[in-house]
Amino acid sequence: MPINVQDGLPAIKQLENEGIFVMPRNRAIHQEIRPLEISIVNLMPEKPTTEKQLLARLSNTPIQVNISLFRPKNHKCKTTPKNHLDTFYKTFDELLTQKYDGLIITGAPVEKLEFEDVDYWPELTKIMDWSKQNVFSVFHVCWAAQAGLYHHYGIGKHKLDAKCFGVYEHKVNDANNPLLRGFDDVFLAPHSRHTTIRRKEILPVKNLKILAESKKAGVYIIASKDLRQIFVTGHSEYDPLTLHYEYIRDIGKGLPISLPENYYPKNNPKKKPQVSWRAHSNALFTNWINIVYQGTPFNREDIL
Repeated sequence: MPINVQDGLPAIKQLENEGIFVMPRNRAIHQEIRPLEISIVNLMPEKPTTEKQLLARLSNTPIQVNISLFRPKNHKCKTTPKNHLDTFYKTFDELLTQKYDGLIITGAPVEKLEFEDVDYWPELTKIMDWSKQNVFSVFHVCWAAQAGLYHHYGIGKHKLDAKCFGVYEHKVNDANNPLLRGFDDVFLAPHSRHTTIRRKEILPVKNLKILAESKKAGVYIIASKDLRQIFVTGHSEYDPLTLHYEYIRDIGKGLPISLPENYYPKNNPKKKPQVSWRAHSNALFTNWINIVYQGTPFNREDIL
């Protein structure tokens, strides 16, 4: 939530330059408050798990957030019970009937496919086009970040020689950006992907800025200058054992997989991993909610 201070206080400008939300008292008196409407396009196969991870991250502010869950209409989900989908999810067609303050598009285990070969790609591109005038800010996660950068900016993904799998150090490029408020200069975040996007292909795009990146995992947080589009190439929302379950799953399937890097104590998969990324994950999602809260119109129909 923003700090409410007396108009004209000298510290206001300095705090704003550091990305801290400050609200002059005159604005606070006249402020209209309502819940935020956030939609989640859940493309992950184990939908209840992803729901829990994202809702945990979205619950760390005093702002009331109303959540709506959506799924592709023409894609058959094999790992989430039909009853769960029918009870809690609406289809993409229903998403397009109103405006939202925020939209989260999750990752999906389809990164080895060309974007156009994904069966719900036409539906997803329709949503991404619709979102530009009907959602105040869109938060793309992992594969969705690659999909969004490709669809909106023509930036392609590239196959890695080995899976980017583990918990990696990242550096902050713009400490004063509101999305990174409260971040340490160096922080940790999980990644789990077979493809990447290249820094050199992002830099020429004037509307995009690389806010955080890793020497090992590459670019991590990219955003449009107005923060209406946010692209996060990793999975900061992951639970403590998510990478462990993915490792055991791939071992069971006989897939080539290495131990997740910087994850197990002494690289021993029998030892319980220690979470080293939760605080920055919470900060990332909390900052995004605050950005949406500060910028979205009181009347959602005014979103353009």
